[in-house]
Amino acid sequence: MRKLVRTIQLLRRILHSPVSQRTITTFSVVGLSGLLSQFAAGQVNRASLSPEIMAIHARAKRPVAKASADLDLAASNAASSSTFNSEQGPGPGPIGPGPGCDLFPAPASVGASVPLSYFGPPPSDVEKSLVGPVQLLNSGTLNVKHGTITLPLYRRSLAGTNQSVWYILTDVSDSNVAAALGLNFSTKLLFMGNASRTGNLDLNGNIVFDAGTVDFSPERNVVPGPPGAEFPPVSFRPGAVGDANYSPFVRVLNAGGVTYDAPMIAFNVEAKDINFPTGNVDYSKVNDQVVAINPFMMTVTLNVINGFSFGRPVWYLSTDASIPLAAAIEHNTFAPLMQHILLGHDDSFASPVERIFIATNGPEEGGCDNPLRQGLSADLADSFRPNNVLGGIPTIALDYSPAWDAQLYEWTQDAISKGFRGQNREEFQILNFVRDGLLTGPGGKKFGSSGFAINCPIVQRLD
Repeated sequence: MRKLVRTIQLLRRILHSPVSQRTITTFSVVGLSGLLSQFAAGQVNRASLSPEIMAIHARAKRPVAKASADLDLAASNAASSSTFNSEQGPGPGPIGPGPGCDLFPAPASVGASVPLSYFGPPPSDVEKSLVGPVQLLNSGTLNVKHGTITLPLYRRSLAGTNQSVWYILTDVSDSNVAAALGLNFSTKLLFMGNASRTGNLDLNGNIVFDAGTVDFSPERNVVPGPPGAEFPPVSFRPGAVGDANYSPFVRVLNAGGVTYDAPMIAFNVEAKDINFPTGNVDYSKVNDQVVAINPFMMTVTLNVINGFSFGRPVWYLSTDASIPLAAAIEHNTFAPLMQHILLGHDDSFASPVERIFIATNGPEEGGCDNPLRQGLSADLADSFRPNNVLGGIPTIALDYSPAWDAQLYEWTQDAISKGFRGQNREEFQILNFVRDGLLTGPGGKKFGSSGFAINCPIVQRLD
């Protein structure tokens, strides 16, 4: 065990040296993959932080955020917009008008002769891996009626400036810190390397960031392709653009080198400039995923997004992407520093990512009324999210990361002609269809990493 800890400490120093991550990965294959395979692929904590370091992180603890009394109004405002691909803001929420845009499970009483009150608690109350809902991001309050989560809002600054940084915390690389703060735990965040910026925690548990800014003033716009082939779009522009030093991932230098997922919500504005507790948000000043924000109560409410993980419906956030196209479609922030994330290695040693599978030409006829609806063309045709398939998440697998390596796939014309096209819900189902020639990469190219990453912290497993 001591050898393992020493090796991990050595590798952490190497990971944050000028040596590239590709070199580190090669090094692992020839010398360390056997020793550290469990650590690399699973959610195994490294050496425990000292009590002194844990005390520094504990300062970031906030009360579980709760929504304002007017949240229903705020959520309604966000969902009632009649615009589509030029829309500013998060777009429609996960509770859509039909089965293709609403994955929330039906009550167990459907088809039974007794009411729901006769059913006992879900098995997930006893063991989280069993059937039933599990909230995974526990620092906030979910509103299941509208599909939103209200999280603590943090404020600090860029080092050496008076420029304010408003941000949230969703994930962290240390399990004890995750448990203390109600965040998701992801070992893989340790391997972000040059894709993370740096900072220090102050006496109040706020991060002073060394670099990284975001311009929230651009107007998001996507011009889709023709009906039935809306993806790829004709043109696109994200609604928020980070500078070359911006990434949501930050390594805290004065607290054990722990890495947080800390997406920026607003930059260089005062509280009075972003006070929208009941909605009607000015998206030239805040992240497009915001439904409501109360900087005086230090809370922010965000839309959650429908998806699947190994056949189970889930809700997640989408805050940042490494390329402008993904940021525009995802209603999130273009984060250039995320382009340094090592892609294509999935669960191999030193990989910081997990995979997300995104259909380009899934079923879209009938829109939300189609229970098989899925894919980017469907998204651009009706504005609801594409029902993506995530890899491992906590309680289902041990390889979770909020940094998702996007793997776009396309149904072949032969599969479509034979009536095989449908809704995929599980990673190995997709991989089987690739093997069997039903799916390819976009344009018939080889299936694999599409060369970009999306920051999508998991929020809730729905069943």
